[in-house]
Amino acid sequence: MRVLLFTGKGGVGKTTTAAATAVALARSGRKVLVLSTDPAHSLGDAFDVPLGGEPTEIDGVALPGLFAAHVDTRALVDEAWEPLRAQLRTLLAGAGVEDIVADELTVLPGVEDLLALEQVRRATEDGPWEVVVVDCGPTAETLRLLSLPEAFGGYLERLFPAHRRAVRGVLAGLAGSGATVAKWDAAAASLSRLAEQLSGLRAMLADRSTTTIRLVLTPERVVAAETRRTITALALHELHVDGLIANRLVPDPGAGRSAAVQWLRVRRGEQDGVLAELAELTAGTGVGLRTVAHRAGEPVGVAELAELAEDLYGTDDPLEGVGARPLMELRRTAGEGTSVDSEYELDLQVPGIGDGEVDLARIGDDLAVTVGRRRRTVALPPVLRRCEVVAAELDDDVLSIAFRPDPAVWMR
Repeated sequence: MRVLLFTGKGGVGKTTTAAATAVALARSGRKVLVLSTDPAHSLGDAFDVPLGGEPTEIDGVALPGLFAAHVDTRALVDEAWEPLRAQLRTLLAGAGVEDIVADELTVLPGVEDLLALEQVRRATEDGPWEVVVVDCGPTAETLRLLSLPEAFGGYLERLFPAHRRAVRGVLAGLAGSGATVAKWDAAAASLSRLAEQLSGLRAMLADRSTTTIRLVLTPERVVAAETRRTITALALHELHVDGLIANRLVPDPGAGRSAAVQWLRVRRGEQDGVLAELAELTAGTGVGLRTVAHRAGEPVGVAELAELAEDLYGTDDPLEGVGARPLMELRRTAGEGTSVDSEYELDLQVPGIGDGEVDLARIGDDLAVTVGRRRRTVALPPVLRRCEVVAAELDDDVLSIAFRPDPAVWMR
């Protein structure tokens, strides 16, 4: 099973390239589902067929095995979240929280996106698909979407620690009737299921052998700068980018002297400069860079998407490009066993960071890493939780952090 997530700045052609990739995969004999989590829902326009919440087969005669659907977040909220929200209000009211406050606490921004992501996970587990291609929203929305499982899981743990056992044990003792206990128990069971789903989402996103992200861009300096920041932000969240797709590359105009040819020559020169910078950025990272020529007309329908896919991938397998470079690696640099003279070094891969400013902060058993405006809390391996940070160095997009045992808590 593979999951390919497509995102990029609005208007760069991510929906079209996601659809074209799905067509290429289906033509290779795989069973493919394309899901749109983009609120704009233009995936149906790309295939030129009406789409709904249930998978629809696309051109079953020419391409058996290609299905597509829009994720209906409104229906998901009504079906999955509102019943749990009502149960949460019961729990909070039973714990003495006023009704108005309880109502506000159960309004969670981003829950629609979280439910959409859960639909992706269900498709990977319950459906017959070999590949799930996801047409995500614009970059900023996608970054929020992909960081939600971790953030939401932390919120849930703080609000209801130890889920079912703690909630049932504390609140059941306050209950005055068997019916109330049953309501609280049902809510606790729902919380346990939600916690399991969040854990499953985090596992799916972090599994670099299963889930990868492809960033679509146009070869312009502003867009390329955002792409660099996006790669860094995704790396902070341990999410793996396996490819960049530079869309709308204008043709080489040749040696003519007309105004149109001169314009194309200047434009192509600017684009080639951006592509060179992107190639330098991705060198040695396992992230592939592909280009798509600017087409005279918008590719709509399976036939034109197949032509775009051929331009994009040629004879290559669209699933190629998974890099093996780990995002986090721990090694011992001194000492042995439980010696207090031990030293450790933790390497964090942060592609695209360049000479960016990095801030580190220790928060209990976690290490907060801030790059620009993005912060990621990294759960430290057990051995480092009894250590202190003594140094940090940034070299070639690798942040190396040195640790030494804290004598006050170190194993003896």
